[in-house]
Amino acid sequence: MNVEKLIAIDTHVHIESEPTGNEAESAARKYFGNAGISYKREDLAEYYRSRNIGCVVFSVDERLTGRPQVPNTEVIEFAKKNSDFMIAFASVDPMRGQDAVNEARQLIRAGGVSGFKLHPPLQQFAPNDRRAYPFYEVMAEHKLPVIFHTGHSGIGTGMPGGGGIRLKYGNPMDIDDVAVDFPDMKIILAHPSFPWQDEAISVCMHKPNVYIDLSGWSPKYFSPTLVQYANTVLKHKVLFGSDYPLLAPDRWLADFEKLPMKDEVRPLILKENAVKLFGFGKTA
Repeated sequence: MNVEKLIAIDTHVHIESEPTGNEAESAARKYFGNAGISYKREDLAEYYRSRNIGCVVFSVDERLTGRPQVPNTEVIEFAKKNSDFMIAFASVDPMRGQDAVNEARQLIRAGGVSGFKLHPPLQQFAPNDRRAYPFYEVMAEHKLPVIFHTGHSGIGTGMPGGGGIRLKYGNPMDIDDVAVDFPDMKIILAHPSFPWQDEAISVCMHKPNVYIDLSGWSPKYFSPTLVQYANTVLKHKVLFGSDYPLLAPDRWLADFEKLPMKDEVRPLILKENAVKLFGFGKTA
């Protein structure tokens, strides 16, 4: 990734299949508001390239909602074609046991994977479930960061029974156990973790290997506590993320501009913290 020319790095970008009328997908678009963003990969690439924004792309391995995962191999190849501003995270469901571990190892051996994305509410597991630990062992062995969805789930909101999605799996305090047991594995708590924002801040403050990305919420909805800590003691551990295509970076950045952030903190959140976390050089 050529970071010198980039104004920001979006650490939370979904590659999705074209909308098919899936109930969970329709409910999510209603919840977030139709951002008017294309789901086509070539349009995603043009969107970020034209704005000089880097991005971390992935597609979630889950079977609860019926939304198809874009294969990890396709995500990786897409990122390779746009490697001047894009990196790929893969996703496997740790509850698939040895199959998930084998797939993770195979993807890592093949190259092009910079980390992994997990969504415990959609994958229906508590992050500190010991059945997930063989997967974490692979991540720790290869020193790859893991993004965990935390907090409320826009997916399933408003559906009968929440679409079967159990919000308890989004509690970031469960990830504290993972941070203790795998201190060398970088962990990113995705999203402002409503209704457990204070818990997420505490874990991030306490554990050196834990970070927070600010995706999935317009900054105008950030709690005063989150803004306060992002502006001070967590200024080196908070990352820009949008949640494309459901939340557009243009909207996120416009609302972020209105927050009372210190001038020296803005570039840290928008780019420099990600550069350090992912180990990017100053040139491609």
